[in-house]
Amino acid sequence: MPAKRLIIVGHAALDRIYRVEAFPPEPTKVRALESIEVGGGMAANAAVAASRLGARVELWSRVGDDNAAAIVKAGLKAERVDVRYVESFEDSRTSTSAIIVDGNGERLVVGMRDTTIPTGTSWLPLERIAKADAILADLRWIEATRSVFGQARKLGIPTILDADLGAREALPELLELADYAIFSAPALRELYRDADDDDRLALALARGPRYAGVTLGKEGYLWREAGGASGRMPAFPVDAVDTTGAGDAFHGAFATFLAEGFTSAECARRASAVAAMKCSRLGSRAGLPTRADLDAFLARHPG
Repeated sequence: MPAKRLIIVGHAALDRIYRVEAFPPEPTKVRALESIEVGGGMAANAAVAASRLGARVELWSRVGDDNAAAIVKAGLKAERVDVRYVESFEDSRTSTSAIIVDGNGERLVVGMRDTTIPTGTSWLPLERIAKADAILADLRWIEATRSVFGQARKLGIPTILDADLGAREALPELLELADYAIFSAPALRELYRDADDDDRLALALARGPRYAGVTLGKEGYLWREAGGASGRMPAFPVDAVDTTGAGDAFHGAFATFLAEGFTSAECARRASAVAAMKCSRLGSRAGLPTRADLDAFLARHPG
């Protein structure tokens, strides 16, 4: 099968990750057992996940004109992600995060985003959308997500929204433009407070997408479709080292398999496996599997 083409829109960052035995009960000095510096950001991580699975990926994003941007772009190029449309803005700073990971793989994230970085989209090559097999976007650059999803809707190209925390006020509008909306549990529960998760997904579907799902960490994945189908998928067993970027991995994998024509249920199963495998290594990318790695994992976990 020829490689499918994905356009992924949104956040790119530089992560500095520190592994500790346990989070302290109060502010103090803690010795790190290990530390790494690696590219991060929701859209960028998803782009790497998709590229490793065999997709041809373009990332449309914004960074500063600084050393962090050079590291971010170099890391993406090494993963064969097309970064021609990762724009560097003079006098702006690239997003960075400090991430503390404990012995159970849970993490505390302290992120810095430059709110002065330009949000305009006039430079985006919207004509390239016609060549894409699927579009994935997050909530970190709402103007671009709105513009790209609107154009994709006109062309009948499927869109996947990474609905994480942030930009809650824009979610209703973006749900109307999205074909697939996949939430983090905190984001879904913040948007619809007085309901259970299944009812929350029904409320999201009422806004317009044909599919809504929510990643629930070790509790698995829950989804509903506009036609009435629904399901819950248990998480794959894995010794979690670091959960950072698991949701990003899920989104990148889901978009890849959707572009390849798999059913939504099979997209979710494979994406769940990719997310679980990611958690086996420190950082948001080290554990991301190749296609062969994923096939071998699924052969060992056929349930």
